[in-house]
Amino acid sequence: MKVIEAAVATPDANIAIVIARFNNFINDSLLDGAVDALKRIGQVKAENITVVWVPGAYELPLAARALAKTGKHDAIVALGTVIRGGTAHFEYVAGEASSGIANVAMTSDIPVTFGVLTTENIEQAIERAGTKAGNKGAEAALTALEMINVLKAIKA
Repeated sequence: MKVIEAAVATPDANIAIVIARFNNFINDSLLDGAVDALKRIGQVKAENITVVWVPGAYELPLAARALAKTGKHDAIVALGTVIRGGTAHFEYVAGEASSGIANVAMTSDIPVTFGVLTTENIEQAIERAGTKAGNKGAEAALTALEMINVLKAIKA
């Protein structure tokens, strides 16, 4: 039996982080977690990390696709927060962000990870951005690094 597993450390990786400005009071923590994980655990050099800000979660897929098309990055980490409100707006934004990012992941040759919080309220978002539930930005960054190595192992 052959088993493919991969490490997280990827010191030579070039990583792009695309992040929504809307709800930046939460997203800043996601970004801090992602960058910390990339540098401290993944051993990625600061100069190999590119951060691209977009207006909101709805715009993440377009920016992720544009980044993927450049061929300059080994992975893309998408970060944002969509908090349910009193209208159906949440479903449209969260759904399109999710399916759009998934589409970029499936049509590009690099990992594109989903670090977009979709929560019922601000408290849940805060919990997932670095308190009780960990930091989903850090998790998305580490997933990107591991997937870089998994894809290399599959091709080997």
